[in-house]
Amino acid sequence: MTEPETPEPKRKIPRNLWAVSGTSFFMDTSSEMIMNVLPLFLSNVLGVGTAVIGLIEGVAESTASLLKVFFGSLSDRMGARKPLAVSGYALSALAKPLFLLAGSWGMVAGARWADRVGKGVRTAPRDALIADSIGPSDRGLAFGLHRAADTGGAALGLLIAIAVVAHMQGSTTDLSRETFQTLVLVSLIPALLAVLTLLLGVRETRRRKEADPVRIGFRGLGRRFAVFLGIIALFDLGNFSDAFLVLRAQERGLGVDDLLWTLLGFNLVYAVVSTPAGALSDRIGRRRLIVAGWIAYALIYLGFAVAGSETEIVALYLCYGAYYGLTVGTAKAMVADLVPARLRGTAFGTFHAVLGAIDLPASLIAGVLWQGAGSWQGFGPAAPFYFGAATSLGAALLMMAFLRDTD
Repeated sequence: MTEPETPEPKRKIPRNLWAVSGTSFFMDTSSEMIMNVLPLFLSNVLGVGTAVIGLIEGVAESTASLLKVFFGSLSDRMGARKPLAVSGYALSALAKPLFLLAGSWGMVAGARWADRVGKGVRTAPRDALIADSIGPSDRGLAFGLHRAADTGGAALGLLIAIAVVAHMQGSTTDLSRETFQTLVLVSLIPALLAVLTLLLGVRETRRRKEADPVRIGFRGLGRRFAVFLGIIALFDLGNFSDAFLVLRAQERGLGVDDLLWTLLGFNLVYAVVSTPAGALSDRIGRRRLIVAGWIAYALIYLGFAVAGSETEIVALYLCYGAYYGLTVGTAKAMVADLVPARLRGTAFGTFHAVLGAIDLPASLIAGVLWQGAGSWQGFGPAAPFYFGAATSLGAALLMMAFLRDTD
């Protein structure tokens, strides 16, 4: 008599991953209510040009990312991730009320940069905490699930923003100051919930001490990690702030309400794709998905360059969500694959710092290329997207040629 086959055990999701994912869900609910309309507030209410918007976004992301390397390394030295993660989320929550006082682009920049300092404190310890809390065979699934929760929060934040905009100003094309301030006030509630969820839900992961531990630092990260960083830095040079996609959508005719619905669709696609893409990377390797995502990115940016209608912009945004789902969680899982467990905080901090160092020139280049319309032939709103498509294709070729998944 043949014995029945034993079913494969179900993957168990640890408590820490649920708590960290819940935290990201609430914080993104809060942030997306503000950040997606912040370029419109700067442009429509304060009359700020794209070069200054690029400067604000570039400095904001660079500030956050350069801090990530320090706090990631600090979490390795402390042997603890939770205190830094909680502190970073709390700082971002406290920064949000500053947007209520913003009467100039300088005040907006200060509030935006304070929020990003909080992100700089929390991100690398949080990512290391995720990697510490689950085995390597489920690492892609873990980061994919976290990205799905994060993006699900963004979708909820956009739904709330849509409701507020509809109530405050109907289908008016430009954003008003009163609408923006109302969004800031409502965003404070999920920001508080994010901090409480992490504080009460996460248990510190105690890592086994090594008999002969290596010195905490950058040398132990290895050559393969350095190659990965170099390639992804090239890609990121053309991966400028999504604020320019928002401005491109408005320039192509989308009103505030239409834009928010489009961003909702983007986040829903991102959320749906992230978890299965992460699980797929556990089976077929990270590199294949990253390369596929970068090629898709190039095609999408070429589409943004030539798009002539609102319908095309909406379709491109949905495809853009799929690109994010394929690559963001997968790239983080690859970081954890390439380095020793005891250096994960340093590795994630270095990863984010390199990207942050590129964010400033990337956004400045995009702003200058865009604003060159009328002064330099061949420049204008399409130019940044051609540039981004070129750098992403170059990075995809380098990834295929010089980097393989771990054995």
